[in-house]
Amino acid sequence: MNDRSFEELVAEGASVPTEGWDFSWFEGRATEARPSWGYARSLATRLGAARAALDIQTGGGEVLESALRTAAPARPGLAVATEGWPPNAARATARLRPYGVPVVASGEDAPLPFADGTFDLVSSRHPVRPHWTEIARVLAPGGTYFAQHVGPASAFELVEYLLGPLPDDARAGRHPDGERADAEAAGLDVVDLRAERLRMEFHDIAAVVHFLRKVVWMVPGFTTEAYEPQLRALHDKIRTEGPFIAHSARHLFVLRKPAQPREPAGPATELPRPAPRSPRSRRSP
Repeated sequence: MNDRSFEELVAEGASVPTEGWDFSWFEGRATEARPSWGYARSLATRLGAARAALDIQTGGGEVLESALRTAAPARPGLAVATEGWPPNAARATARLRPYGVPVVASGEDAPLPFADGTFDLVSSRHPVRPHWTEIARVLAPGGTYFAQHVGPASAFELVEYLLGPLPDDARAGRHPDGERADAEAAGLDVVDLRAERLRMEFHDIAAVVHFLRKVVWMVPGFTTEAYEPQLRALHDKIRTEGPFIAHSARHLFVLRKPAQPREPAGPATELPRPAPRSPRSRRSP
């Protein structure tokens, strides 16, 4: 048990830098089970076989760097990453430069600044919102989208502890069935789709504060001042009952752009009906 005061722990959680997707600070303070499919390891295998690869919303480049390092010496002839938040883009640029991977500034909802059919592999880990038409556009025919997405009601035990019960539509957001339908509407075929819910444990309130500052969409507008009563109550709960338990939601997408354009569905044609026989041609029973 951490015997430091509520004020000390909150101050620490509020001071830790939030750039990138390095979660090593949480060691000993919070845990999250990992999906069974091993995203970074699987991405490394795909990078080793790719001709041209794009990583969307790369964060600080930590996951892509790990996959490139595992894939070495095999590597795509062309590899590019995008990131929209300037502090993350700067961090990713420094991290990925030794691998010859440029980081292009591109907002989450902006069109991807690449020509049609450029990449045979597009990847993303925890995109805020997948821009399906753009993903389909930059994929080469036969190319693959390989990604791990955040699923519905992820860590909602924590979110609702601070915000109170949320409506059903908030809980259903990011559902893999809805994303599957949107991807198919953009012309992509689903090769594999898997979903898992994974146990999370928060061992002190500093970890909660840092998590909510880092994953900003969980509680939009979060500040320690605005949520001081809820944070104090949660601090007391952790001290008396042990780690606060929540569950993250993750799903794996493997999508493929058809090698040949789909034929547009035309209007249904009615088959010609046989002409009725004249009475003279009917046979007697």
